[in-house]
Amino acid sequence: MNFQWYPGHMTKAKRQMQEDIKLIDLVIELVDARIPLSSRNPDIDELGKNKYRLILMNKADLADKERTREWSAFFKKKGFFVVSLDARSKSGMKSITDIVMEACKEKIERDRKRGIKNRPVRAMVVGIPNVGKSTFINSYAGKACAKTGNKPGVTKGKQWIRLNKSVELLDTPGILWPKFEDQSVGLRLALIGSIKDEILNVDELAVELVKFLKAEYPGLLAQRYEVSEENDIIELISAVAVNRKCLSKGGEPDYSKAAALIIDDFRSGKLGNITLERPENILEE
Repeated sequence: MNFQWYPGHMTKAKRQMQEDIKLIDLVIELVDARIPLSSRNPDIDELGKNKYRLILMNKADLADKERTREWSAFFKKKGFFVVSLDARSKSGMKSITDIVMEACKEKIERDRKRGIKNRPVRAMVVGIPNVGKSTFINSYAGKACAKTGNKPGVTKGKQWIRLNKSVELLDTPGILWPKFEDQSVGLRLALIGSIKDEILNVDELAVELVKFLKAEYPGLLAQRYEVSEENDIIELISAVAVNRKCLSKGGEPDYSKAAALIIDDFRSGKLGNITLERPENILEE
């Protein structure tokens, strides 16, 4: 599979961000805790290079907790403030304002010395599609002030949101970069649902996921689907089809149905806590 997906509104959104970045103090970047590096947009480091930075590793409830700790240490070493959270259940949300204040304490102190009091920290919320930005903003603000959807591309405009006396948020549309230099990044994004399923080959996607799980999380598929992991991947997915009654009209195993089931079970966390990449595999810059 070759992964490319860059809707036209994203080019416009990137230009808008280049303008808006001048107005803000802090960039809050949401990533998916299951793919913390692949779900980052490299453009954002360039756009926010002179700003304070906070990375929120969202959907941490679906990720491997040990890997999340490793990734948190990895980002902190690079100078980011980091919080792991699950925006839907609001787990990890309470500490965010304190960490925003901590990240911007130099700016707050500068303001105080100039006699500027009570100017809120202005933060821009960024992230690629489907990492949960709108859900985070709604949870943080305590009311539904940003549209949410589980499909990429629901947020298309920008809006300022006053959270409290201390913090104002600027929501931005999700941005993907135009070209994946590394197709494995595209694969991981496709697996978590950041690329529209309609343009993907779900059968091939399931093969890649099963291959990864057999290598990195042995026994997980056997436990969930009561299949033998000794089988080759095609046989294993066919066995899942039989065991889960994913059958065609003639009673034959429906391979595509079983493939979609495995991907859905991964995305929803039914397969367990899984992270698709490790920091020790990343070459240090």
